[in-house]
Amino acid sequence: MQGEPEREAGTGSRRGKGAGTVRLAELSERSGVSTPTIKYYLRERLLPPGRRITATQSEYGEEHLRRLRLVRALIQVGRIPVTTAREVLAAIEDDSLNHHHRLGAAVEALPHGPEADETDPATAAARRTATELLELLGWRFNLEVTAASRPFGMLVAAIAALDHLGYACDTAHLLPYARQAEQLAVFDLDLVEEFPTPEGQVEAAVALTVLYEPVLLSLRRLAEAEESNRRFGTDG
Repeated sequence: MQGEPEREAGTGSRRGKGAGTVRLAELSERSGVSTPTIKYYLRERLLPPGRRITATQSEYGEEHLRRLRLVRALIQVGRIPVTTAREVLAAIEDDSLNHHHRLGAAVEALPHGPEADETDPATAAARRTATELLELLGWRFNLEVTAASRPFGMLVAAIAALDHLGYACDTAHLLPYARQAEQLAVFDLDLVEEFPTPEGQVEAAVALTVLYEPVLLSLRRLAEAEESNRRFGTDG
């Protein structure tokens, strides 16, 4: 049965072991994920079952190690609920979609910020601003599809919040942020394309989205502190 506890043979014989495969204990050691946690991921179908070699033992390959790293990024680093992680993994494995749509579906399944409040009069104006911004950038999305996406809804909610508090949020003020995002997207996808397989690229897109967003946030705050010190601080 999938996720069934396994009795490991320790340092015993590995005769008949497949090339590049390991037992559960070694998979735990190589991945940095505890054996009980791996068994939990197996039970929750976040990790595919290993190749059964006896009634109580299975072997695992590189695909399990790669998947464990992704699941760890989603759950332990990204704080994503197990049910959401399962949705992300399902999108990654959906080979009925082309590569672009698999990337989009996987990233779309990740948690996003608060959705726009449709009862708020500022939301309609914020949606117009967000649409104008994308048109100004010349981003060639299907705007009907984009307008229904969760990242677009998050952008609308953010613009509405800025408007409520009286901060500048027109396209002129948003455009520099969008241009920086364009450059980051090129770098992100260049990094993703370094992975040799389509599956690996989709997994990398998800993992790097989760892992690099805290990097971007922390670097922005550090850069602001540095610029503030340059403008307003006193050396020494």
